[in-house]
Amino acid sequence: MGHRVSLVFCILLLPTVAGCRGLQSTLDPAGAEARQVLVLFLVMAVSAALIWLVVAATLLFAIRQKRQVAERAASRLILWGGAFFPTVTVIAVLGYALWLMPGLRPLAATEKSDLRIEVTGRQYWWQVAYHYQGRTIAAANEIRLPVGSRTEIVLKSDDVIHSFWIPSLGGKIDMIPGRENRLSLLAEKEGVFRGACAEFCGTSHALMALTAVAMDPASFGAWLVAEANASSNVGGAGSDAFLRHGCGACHRVMGTQASGTIGPDLSRLGSRQMLAAGTIANTEENIAQFITDPGAIKPGATMPAFSMLPPQDIRAIAAWLKGLR
Repeated sequence: MGHRVSLVFCILLLPTVAGCRGLQSTLDPAGAEARQVLVLFLVMAVSAALIWLVVAATLLFAIRQKRQVAERAASRLILWGGAFFPTVTVIAVLGYALWLMPGLRPLAATEKSDLRIEVTGRQYWWQVAYHYQGRTIAAANEIRLPVGSRTEIVLKSDDVIHSFWIPSLGGKIDMIPGRENRLSLLAEKEGVFRGACAEFCGTSHALMALTAVAMDPASFGAWLVAEANASSNVGGAGSDAFLRHGCGACHRVMGTQASGTIGPDLSRLGSRQMLAAGTIANTEENIAQFITDPGAIKPGATMPAFSMLPPQDIRAIAAWLKGLR
């Protein structure tokens, strides 16, 4: 009977074990800050378990002994087991957390980062700008950072409070309108990780994801050079339709007359992992669907529907955007 209970218990635990890994797991760190957060979590969990065990043992001892324990002995038991031990443990955990905090803070004035990324939260997407060696490179809904080099991330908001969080790389921090917050991240291994807005910001809050790509330094350097150049495939029927229907008033595409800043920067859109801030896969068909009716994919999106456009124009724009690399 006992073996059966143990087996059932293990089966019930399997889903929780599966959640320990993944693209958005705090229990599978890929960055120095995320690893510190995990260690702090484990220390807090073990401390809480110890406090619970001591208090529960004290209570159980008192129940079993009933009135057989002298009043002085009972007072000492309550003082040490129910008050002193929990207090000392909590203070120790607090001290450890404060000791960790300097490593989680933004870069000090004396420290320098080769790369600074500015991320602005909007309903419901992420505006991204890379500042690297005097150059500024615009992007959206995806950040890339080199493994082994510390990256400074400047966080802003243009509308409501958002919260920037990539669990595998570091802790969360709010993005507050009118205020500039800073975060320092050090990726320790390559991979693609998922971030999210961790503060309810409106109708499509749950559809406001962020892709983070940690790359080896050489590949990252080559990617920066490619990003600094104008997009390829900037001509053709798709480009003409994009500009003719006024898409350039809201969106920017390097190498074209499109210079809008209201919507996401679409330069090199075809090289991105996802569309609509992590909502759908980056395919030509999904691009066409989003152009036709963005509200059906992302409720509350400020982009109007363009279902009135000729189908051949929508297909041409979608194919052109997918080819921007």
